[in-house]
Amino acid sequence: MDLDTVLQLAGASLRLATPLLLACLAGLFSERAGIFDIGLEGKMLAAAFAAAAFAAVTGSPWIGLLAGIGASLVLSLIHGLASITLKGNQLISGVAINFLASGLTVLIGQNWFGMGGQTPQLQASQRFLGLTWPFVDQIAPIPIVGPFYKHVVSGHNILVYVALAAVPLTWWVLYRTRFGLRLRAVGENPAAVDTAGVSVVRLRYAAVMIAGVLCGIAGAYLSIAMAAGFNREMTAGKGFIALAALIFAKWRPWPALGACLLFGLLEAIGIRYQAITIPGVGVVPVQFMQALPYILTVVILAGFVGKAIPPKAGGRPYVKERQ
Repeated sequence: MDLDTVLQLAGASLRLATPLLLACLAGLFSERAGIFDIGLEGKMLAAAFAAAAFAAVTGSPWIGLLAGIGASLVLSLIHGLASITLKGNQLISGVAINFLASGLTVLIGQNWFGMGGQTPQLQASQRFLGLTWPFVDQIAPIPIVGPFYKHVVSGHNILVYVALAAVPLTWWVLYRTRFGLRLRAVGENPAAVDTAGVSVVRLRYAAVMIAGVLCGIAGAYLSIAMAAGFNREMTAGKGFIALAALIFAKWRPWPALGACLLFGLLEAIGIRYQAITIPGVGVVPVQFMQALPYILTVVILAGFVGKAIPPKAGGRPYVKERQ
């Protein structure tokens, strides 16, 4: 495998890891506040449909992005209402959101466009395309540095860079701000936060809404950046892979980046190498290569990474004690 192939795989891994990273950070905010969110898949799917639909109708990817974020926020608000205000089961609420998004995207898409739940093919002006950074041609002849700059640093669309910037921003918010301290505390001991005069409900809603924004960007990326339109069930389990990456990272932002890049690398390998021959074994089926990210998900969820302890108050509604 030559250097150009390695760098092309690295660039592809980055692009494929972007929706996983955004969804993983969404789950990080939500679960750090004590709200388990397995509805990441549904919110991404709804955002992907809304983004593609509005981009197709208006011709603007930015309006599509805002529509995707809006759709995800609506589902986040429903999840927050069910799990925070009504104190319902958070897992059941997340499952309901997944089913709701799966059905509504197809139903609305069929009635809106009459294309079997899909949206029209988007033109270049309706999508986020790759950005070429300055001096690519001038730096390209430089060994290692030039190809790295061309294939890994440059050429991605703006949402890829947004996802990468979200990692240090998430770390700073969680570990260097008063809001982040309170957010982490409410996921560990909400009673202590309430005693200090801080609203547990407000903090948890804030975390759920932040998760909605990140899921909205992730879903929009799938339909108006990575692809050129919406196809039914196009998230293909990425929300669940993001949850596995979150567990792998043990609810920390920087390890989450590494976990998502690992998933992205496996997917990139599966796409690029459709048939690999292993000496003494034979040709590896293409289906196995395509299933690598999902196999890794099962391995991680089976506990291969060791003990991962979630926030202590995660999954439990907070009931304020009577004075």
